Amino acid sequence: MREQRLVRLVVHRAAVLGKPVAHSLSPVLHRAAYDALGLHDWEYRAIECDGPELAALLAESDPSVVGYSCTMPLKRVALAAADAVSAEAAAIGAANTLLRVDDEGGGQWFADNTDWIGIRNALRERQAPLTGPVVLLGAGGTAQAAIAALADAGTDSATALVREQARASELVATAERFGVDVRLGPLGDPDQLAGAGLVISTLPAHAADPLVGYPWRPGQALLDVVYEPWPTAFAASAAAGHATVVSGAAMLLHQAGRQVELMTGRAAPIEAMRAAMSAAAPGCGV
Repeated sequence: MREQRLVRLVVHRAAVLGKPVAHSLSPVLHRAAYDALGLHDWEYRAIECDGPELAALLAESDPSVVGYSCTMPLKRVALAAADAVSAEAAAIGAANTLLRVDDEGGGQWFADNTDWIGIRNALRERQAPLTGPVVLLGAGGTAQAAIAALADAGTDSATALVREQARASELVATAERFGVDVRLGPLGDPDQLAGAGLVISTLPAHAADPLVGYPWRPGQALLDVVYEPWPTAFAASAAAGHATVVSGAAMLLHQAGRQVELMTGRAAPIEAMRAAMSAAAPGCGV
């Protein structure tokens, strides 16, 4: 008797784009969501893509592709590459999600931003304050998304500590669009954190190490968007001072949950995604 083989037909595809991207946990999160939702004909992978390559990749995407997650260095490039942009992504000035919006499998792409939802929900989950004196570290696309999360919570002012103030113009423009008054200060001086109720670090791994000497105290909160390695030296110093510490893994989880909803039209199975992330990256803080 001839052996019968069952072939899984993939009819919906998605991926995370970026460079480098091999380290990304997005495939773990999205695949866990598909499994929990019974979406066995969905596929999610990681694709190396730099900024100049994005437009061509979108134009050449197979009709089965429903959307892409975008990580560095594509969060600002995605806005220009899209055919249409959500009001939130336009105001933020960065996008981390590209959705195919036509019914015929053509080349219409819609840019959105779920990073700000990831920041908001990660802080809410740990009951960390989104209001009060806020200090941002960094001025890139994730810092711009943080401005949106702060504005959504009613915060109307923040301090942004940056390496070069001349390169913070896009962050300042984002803050103006959201009605948030941003004061710029130098990165690297622990005294700049004095009085902060919430610190959001959007810096890459080890970039916040010069601030490790800051004397954290109970009642303060830190969201450090890094999740590998975890904890960072900066996050460990905050935990030692009994501040509330939120890992970047929690932000990644919740922004991915919103992407799942946008791509599938189904409610995200957050706990199944959390379990998969914890198994793939034990100790990531999720």
